Amino acid sequence: MKSYDIVIFGNYTKDTIISAAGTRYVDGGGFNYGAHAAACSGLKVAAVTRLALEDDRVIKSLESAGVDVYPTYTESSTHMQLEYPTDNLDERVLTCPVSAGTYTVEQFADLEAKAYLINASIRHEVPFEIVKYLAGKNGLVVADAQGFIRIVGEENVLQNAEWPDKRKVLALIDILKADIVEAESLTGEGDLHRAAKILAGWGPKEIVLTHRDGIVVYAEGEFYEATFHPEPLIGRSGRGDTCIASYAARRLSAPPAEAIIWSAALTSLKMEAEGPIKKTKTDVEALIKRKY
Repeated sequence: MKSYDIVIFGNYTKDTIISAAGTRYVDGGGFNYGAHAAACSGLKVAAVTRLALEDDRVIKSLESAGVDVYPTYTESSTHMQLEYPTDNLDERVLTCPVSAGTYTVEQFADLEAKAYLINASIRHEVPFEIVKYLAGKNGLVVADAQGFIRIVGEENVLQNAEWPDKRKVLALIDILKADIVEAESLTGEGDLHRAAKILAGWGPKEIVLTHRDGIVVYAEGEFYEATFHPEPLIGRSGRGDTCIASYAARRLSAPPAEAIIWSAALTSLKMEAEGPIKKTKTDVEALIKRKY
């Protein structure tokens, strides 16, 4: 049995990012952004993923950052196209023509952690049995809502859909993250504070909501807020993945008021470039001193 501070999992994604700045090709996946963020936070991190062998450079990159990686090789990696049609980076169109498939309980049987972060891209990656299994372990269960509400619709376009297992899954979640669009899709409420209270009422002990300017956390009956300060803003993709991983990482040893600042600063540095964060813990601490 291997023990870690945090185990993060989700399919690797081959990302094509289209915006006014042009078209870029990036190694993505919530587990990828998240594992780099948790490692940057100084934790002992494991990443569990599914991908094609041809993309194992991602594994080597994570290993060079000190992350232990447990891959399952599949016929194809997940392919994702992310198109940003306007300057509002919360507005985007995602398509997913190919997926690397679904997780099984066996992939986690030999792993123990203080926290397990479910960071999938689409619903079928993580069935309810996985959530139930992780909730039966001793660690916190942390989840990104995107991996439960997104489905592949017509012409492979991802859409937020009704979530039949919502109540029974959320009853097992300790910390839930959603962005402003996902929060409204789940609750029907456009105000982040009201949406957070609704989500907390369904089970999660803490709610982490992201928007274009920063983070809102609802924990222990209190709200906490922090602003992003990227200079410049280049890498929007992976914002939420980085945010929840860095928040969960810091939350293992610090209260919400401190964890949100750490997360906002680390996520700001990540957004200064495409791909996962490549900065250091010292860089994050320096930004906190300058801006927070």
